[in-house]
Amino acid sequence: MKISVSYLSSIFDKKSTIRLIDNSNADMIHVDLMDGMFVPKRNFYIEETLEDLKDTKKPLDIHLMVYEPEKYIKDLSTLKPEYITFHLESKTDIKETIKLIKSYGIKVGISIKPNTDISYLEPYYNDIDLILVMSVEPGAGGQRFIFDMLEKVEDLNDLKYNKGYKFMISVDGGLNEYSAIKCRDSGANIIVSGSYVCRHENYNERINLLRK
Repeated sequence: MKISVSYLSSIFDKKSTIRLIDNSNADMIHVDLMDGMFVPKRNFYIEETLEDLKDTKKPLDIHLMVYEPEKYIKDLSTLKPEYITFHLESKTDIKETIKLIKSYGIKVGISIKPNTDISYLEPYYNDIDLILVMSVEPGAGGQRFIFDMLEKVEDLNDLKYNKGYKFMISVDGGLNEYSAIKCRDSGANIIVSGSYVCRHENYNERINLLRK
């Protein structure tokens, strides 16, 4: 199970946090971008984001919590991220946004909020590379893990192996060493951790606890 670390909530400033994650034993840097409409808080301007991440070495795992993800794809493609994930609940043409992201040679993810049923993802299972299950309400760090979301992970895992789908399953929100074990046992391929890692001084120590 891979560990993707978000710099959304940290005891250090943003640039220092990104550098610490980049030099840690995390598998990916999780980039949470919020437009202030899909979720209440806005936390990025595209030019600043490109500057902050241009010299990173680790694969980037970009999560767009925005209503119009198509507006940002071209600029973000210059970072050559591993994944760009957008929300099923966004105000976009899902199929066209999938095509747009793929046109830049980037893997595509779709994320769902805790109250969204996985059945709404069915038309896209063959077209996407990742499904991001939100285990908290998107938009703020430090929330408690919603254990009911493990059922979604199990159901998606069953779909993969019974029907041959190739998507990865990622879980984001409220992760610690205990919920990480539950995610792994339920079939998650990737977990996203922010506060648990970045609100401590020793990133590798916390990441190692998640891996166990």
